[in-house]
Amino acid sequence: MSRVLVIGCGGVASVAIQKCCQASEVFQELCIASRTKAKCDSLAEKLSKKTKTRITTAQVDADDVQQVIHLINDYKPDLVMNIALPYQDLTIMDACLACKVNYMDTANYEPEDTDAPEWRAVYEKRCQEKGFSAYFDYSWQWNYREKFEKAGLTALLGCGFDPGVTQAYCAYALKHEFDTIDTIDILDCNGGDHGYPFATNFNPEVNLREVSAPGSYWENGHWVEIPPMSIRREYDFDSVGKKDMYLLHHEEIESLAENIPDVQRIRFFMTFGQSYLTHMKCLENVGMLSTTPVLFEGKEIVPIKFLKALLPDPATLGERTHGKTNIGCIFTGKKDGRKKIYSIYNVCDHQECYQEVGSQAISYTTGVPAMCGALMLLSGKWNMTGVHTVEEFDPDPFLEALCQYGLPYRENHSPEIVD
Repeated sequence: MSRVLVIGCGGVASVAIQKCCQASEVFQELCIASRTKAKCDSLAEKLSKKTKTRITTAQVDADDVQQVIHLINDYKPDLVMNIALPYQDLTIMDACLACKVNYMDTANYEPEDTDAPEWRAVYEKRCQEKGFSAYFDYSWQWNYREKFEKAGLTALLGCGFDPGVTQAYCAYALKHEFDTIDTIDILDCNGGDHGYPFATNFNPEVNLREVSAPGSYWENGHWVEIPPMSIRREYDFDSVGKKDMYLLHHEEIESLAENIPDVQRIRFFMTFGQSYLTHMKCLENVGMLSTTPVLFEGKEIVPIKFLKALLPDPATLGERTHGKTNIGCIFTGKKDGRKKIYSIYNVCDHQECYQEVGSQAISYTTGVPAMCGALMLLSGKWNMTGVHTVEEFDPDPFLEALCQYGLPYRENHSPEIVD
């Protein structure tokens, strides 16, 4: 019998939980916990008559390690699925170590307060040593490697789509299509339209930080950093069409550079419309993307948190979002001494996702891989102790599960490459 604790009840968590309930033979008991227990209760009630999974709920402040420890000790899960905010990764990892339980998440750690002196000192040292200045990186969680190994536990990091599935695609390409990989381009295209002048498809704090930061890519053994949104390419995406995409920093580049032998270059591109970029630049110029508190009418507020309260909740976008996503990887390399190009990707329809689980495709493409990663850990198909990213595991059973639960892959053996 498998018992799983899910921390988080937003758009991505809702998808992951519903998908867990479709595999009740594995996910036999599930506890949904978040700061707002009423959201957990509402989802549990919705699912209670549709699944054999036994669902309970709990209230927890995931910023408080003692609260998380108390909840884990009380529920005694086999796995903790952290689908809360990346700010809370370390707190939940600490709790899992204290309670001797396996851990997984969908995005790597970043701090809520980027002005905190202790974090800032480590960050500035990392910027000098590695050469990129994004607020998020794997170093904080990789520091837990020895602790998880000694405890005989597994921590699976970044098991969403990107990071997550894109890394499994890389492992699959290296296992089945190439002897050596020279270049990897990860392309994330959202061709959906929700009708709002401006909205983000996942947590606005995380999304806007990521997009407004300097871009960076890995080339010939080192990082190259560029001004935000300064490299643009147009690409013709299968089932979506031509879209402008921009080079961003993204966390899977960091782990792939470490785990894919001899790779010469890794880049990440994401599509954006001009309206989105114009709104974002305006908000940035007036200080609304800042994480530094300001005094307003006698109270401290964080501008980006206030902006989050004003923007549409990503979890509510499903009904009004139409179109498709296309996310995947393009590789160049060699097989049997010959040069080769290959791509593997997924196309996902926003309205099909909404009809199935009430979400748009961005939440769906993150929630389904989270469930499939949990399935790999609970079934023993992935069983390395320590702290690991997705590309370190066998990609085959994971991709099979993705196909089964709604994210089948497509392949192209002569794709257009990105110049």
